[in-house]
Amino acid sequence: MSSEHIAVHLQQRPEGNIVPGETFAIRKHPSPTPAELQDGDVVLESLYLSLDPGMRGWLDDVPSYIPPVAIGEIMRGHVLGRVTASRSQKFPVGSYAFTMMGWTEKGIANEESLQAVPTPDPTDGGRLTDYLSVLGFTGITAYVGMVEVGNVKPGDFVVVSGAAGAVGSIAGQIAKIHGATVYGITGSDEKCRWLVDDLKFDGALNYKSEDFAQKFKGLTEGKIDIFYDNVGGEVLDLALLCANKNARFVMCGGVSQYNEKEVQGPKNYTMLWTMRIRMEGFLIFDHLDKIPEVRRKLSQWLVEGRLQRRETIVRGGLSQAETALMQLYHGMNTGKLLVEVKAP
Repeated sequence: MSSEHIAVHLQQRPEGNIVPGETFAIRKHPSPTPAELQDGDVVLESLYLSLDPGMRGWLDDVPSYIPPVAIGEIMRGHVLGRVTASRSQKFPVGSYAFTMMGWTEKGIANEESLQAVPTPDPTDGGRLTDYLSVLGFTGITAYVGMVEVGNVKPGDFVVVSGAAGAVGSIAGQIAKIHGATVYGITGSDEKCRWLVDDLKFDGALNYKSEDFAQKFKGLTEGKIDIFYDNVGGEVLDLALLCANKNARFVMCGGVSQYNEKEVQGPKNYTMLWTMRIRMEGFLIFDHLDKIPEVRRKLSQWLVEGRLQRRETIVRGGLSQAETALMQLYHGMNTGKLLVEVKAP
């Protein structure tokens, strides 16, 4: 008897927030078999699914850096999985890999689209999930933005928005490693304590507090050398008012605007020329050649204990992905947000 697996498909483009039971649909599929494999192919069983803020933009049929997910298509996403059948010498049965296979429990992938994931060494604290977080596109994005785009230097005054999220928490630590003073903006007092006590930020502010704007200005006015932005909106406007001369604004994301029907642009853009600010957006896809080198640096910092990471793992299988993605935009995660599709 043939086995089945489930996948999550885009059913309807949302206008604003994702709508439970309407935006996505769960469908059953016949599971792939070894007989279907061509040379270089494997059957990959999903273990963990990466959830990222940028996914919301993939649902809109508008020009972007990547084509939108088509109606009826399996939702796009990076997965880390285990090979259960193989016609690839590079990826034998039992090996681990990650790829953009999408929200599906199983699938066929070619070795050219796979990146190998070494079995973690428990003696150095390694985790399988590191290759979807601190050693994956998340950590590499944080490094490229802070070092290559922001050109962080010793003595810089750095502010990171979305600082307790996946990218922000790594970016701030990288700035500290490079000798900067680092302050984080996040959405709860608990997350502020985590940034300061565990990640050794110099300070953190809760943007939901009533006196946030006053505290932000009092702390940062005229000082910001690098603003690493993952949020946009009002926090970005405040940062523009508080920039130092020749500040670098690294535009990594704008999660506060992803579900808005009318996007709020920066009102204080005149500060760009007043303070000679350089504001630059970037995508990790433009820096793929740097991945091996950056991953080696991040791995070394992890082993040395100079870099910490945290994951929020949603258990219960692939059916939890829709709800977890919705909660991502309300700040439910600390560090990287993952769905455990199947326990390894």
